[in-house]
Amino acid sequence: METQSNESNTELADYWARAATPSGRASLTLRSRFKRSTWNAVTGTTIGLKRLFDIFGSTCALIVLSPILAITAACIKFEDPGPVFFTQKRVGLKGNSFLIWKFRSMVSDAEKVAQHMIELQQVQDTVEMKLAGDPRVTRVGNFIRKYSIDELPQFWNVFIGDMSIVGPRPVVTAEVVGYTVEERQRLLAKPGLTCFWQIGGRTDLNFENQVRLDVEYIRSNNIWLDIKLLLLTVPAVLLGKGAY
Repeated sequence: METQSNESNTELADYWARAATPSGRASLTLRSRFKRSTWNAVTGTTIGLKRLFDIFGSTCALIVLSPILAITAACIKFEDPGPVFFTQKRVGLKGNSFLIWKFRSMVSDAEKVAQHMIELQQVQDTVEMKLAGDPRVTRVGNFIRKYSIDELPQFWNVFIGDMSIVGPRPVVTAEVVGYTVEERQRLLAKPGLTCFWQIGGRTDLNFENQVRLDVEYIRSNNIWLDIKLLLLTVPAVLLGKGAY
């Protein structure tokens, strides 16, 4: 412990000694710029790779899953009259808003009774407004929610660049208004289809843990972590863990 303290003091003394001379200050400035340039290059490369990964992944998903998309759309239309898709404004990277696409899982007039159901069950309104045992949800809706099939249209959001395959889940404007400084860090990355808490409990996790896991992911900035989370998402979805 004492050795580490001495090393730290030596480094600090060396820094101030260099800063005291013009040549030393120039050297420190060059070093700082080099580190910043290196960091920007690494970050830019990661962002570029992530975007290529998103384009390739979303294109493949939309093609491979097209039969499931078509069957789901037909089942929704057959059970309940109304639109097949549900769109809603969400907040994404740097606070920019966009329309998110989902398969409709509720009856056509679901919004009219939303507030009543929230008060009746005495639960906090969540980003997805998902309530356990919600009578507004159709039979098809229950099934596609359990296995996250209702989220599949968001591969289109990924393809056009509003979202990423992996990233914090997109939130509604009303939630962002009440964010703390720490919670606003969720807006430093593109929202995604899956994330840490999607595989670690999904809707079973409370809001604080969701934020903590999202911030941990954003700070990692690692394409290999994206691939790992994507692979772990598959069994979580198939088991319907934490979904309703």
